Order: sequence, then structure tokens, then C-alpha cells
Amino acid sequence: MDGYSSYGVALMRRPSPRLADGIVTHIARTPVDPVLAARQYTIYQETVASAGWRVHEVDPAPDHPDSVFVEDPLVVCEDLAVLTRPGAQARRGEVEGVERAARTLGLRIARIEAPGTLDGGDVLQVGETVYLGVGERTNTEGADQLEQLLAPLGRKVHRVALGRALHLKSAVTALPDGSLIGLPELVEATSLPPIRRPPEEPGAHVLPLGGRDVLVSAAAHETIHQLTADHWRVLPVDISEFEKLEACVTCLSVLVPDRARPDGE
Repeated sequence: MDGYSSYGVALMRRPSPRLADGIVTHIARTPVDPVLAARQYTIYQETVASAGWRVHEVDPAPDHPDSVFVEDPLVVCEDLAVLTRPGAQARRGEVEGVERAARTLGLRIARIEAPGTLDGGDVLQVGETVYLGVGERTNTEGADQLEQLLAPLGRKVHRVALGRALHLKSAVTALPDGSLIGLPELVEATSLPPIRRPPEEPGAHVLPLGGRDVLVSAAAHETIHQLTADHWRVLPVDISEFEKLEACVTCLSVLVPDRARPDGE
């Protein structure tokens, strides 16, 4: 165990049979193989579990093509589950199922209310700091509400204007030591600490899994070599079918770390 360690429950949601109809904004639509996507989801799930996380599946939402991207309707900070109000109206029906899962885990519930909109993919938590992308999916009203909800937990929210990025974490993510990796040209980089540029676009997306474990797209070949050389334990996973829908490794799960007991155990 070291200063980066954190384990607990990983919330995930099986792909909808309508996955191929998912929203595409900044890239050309290409055919999605739902059978391969289901297989990739299972491998993703197994990989996260292999790093010490207990997988809890959110109730499926077969009528919602993007529902596998469970990160967007839910933000978890300590014992607080913030149910979002997705920027894409077609995705708002995804929230009900994640609320049930959050309540099952005993989390306190709060929610983003109209006219606010917020997607979890715009929320990058790095220690006590929360970087919040404001753009197509998260508006200023949603940002205001999240800031108010997280303030009692001691979190400082830093807003980041987005350029040609669907979400903040489509452009920038964080390694376990808190350093940022990503594509600074897609965001207002002056509002962020220095950003390490990966050799290829999929390398902009990393998911810390505790200890020195880092989940990375298998498509990020050079990034995997570099992070391995930096002594991170890189877990590559093929998510090609989800990448066709502008998704990355963070989109497919919400990690809920175990909370310390009152007696400190």
C-alpha cells in the first residue's frame, strides 16, 4: 500500500443493445459491433476487478444507447452521490438507475436541478481539487450547483472552458500522483497546471485504480511504453467499440472508494 492506494466498489452498467445509436458529436459515425462491445465491456470489468475493485452493476437501461457510459449521470465525492442532469436531454432517463445503485451503497444523495446541466465526464477530481469542464454538456448553472454541493467537503472547484472536446476528461485526465496528462489545445489550459502531452490521442485518457495501477486504452501504444518506463503498472484494455462513440476508459465506471470506519479501521 502507498499514498496512491484506494479501493472499493466500481459501478458499471452493461451496454444497451442500442449502443450503436449512441450520440456522436465531434467525430464521424462509424459502425459499432455490439457483440464485440459486450465482450470488451466484460474484459474491462475483469481488468478493474483484478486491481482490487468490487464490481457492482447498475440496473441496465436498454432503451438508452449511451447508458454504458455510467460516469456521466453520477459524480461521487466521499459519501456524497451527486445525480447529474445530463446536458443531452436524451440521456436524462439514465439517472434513475444510478440513483438506486448509489442508495444501495449507502451514499448521501444530492442532485443537479434545472436549469443546470452537468455531465460526470466534465468532473476531474485530483485530491482536494475538482477541475470542472464547462462547455456543451455542463453549463454555468450546473457548475454553480456542484460547487455549492462540494464546498462542505472541502473541495475547491476550478472551472475550465472547453474547446473542441465533448467533456473535460475527453481532453485531460490525471495520473495517480495528481499530475495531468492530455491534449491542452482542447481546453483553456491556462486554468490548469502543466499538462503532459501523450504521443497519441487515446493516451490522454487514464484511470487510476489505486497503488500504481493505471488503466489505459490498448490503442495508446507509445503512452503505455512511456508510463511503464515511469514505473506505473499499466493495465491496457481494448475499448475500440466505445471509442467510436467518443468514449474513453474513464467513461465506463464510477469508482467509489471504501470509507474508513469511525473507529479508524
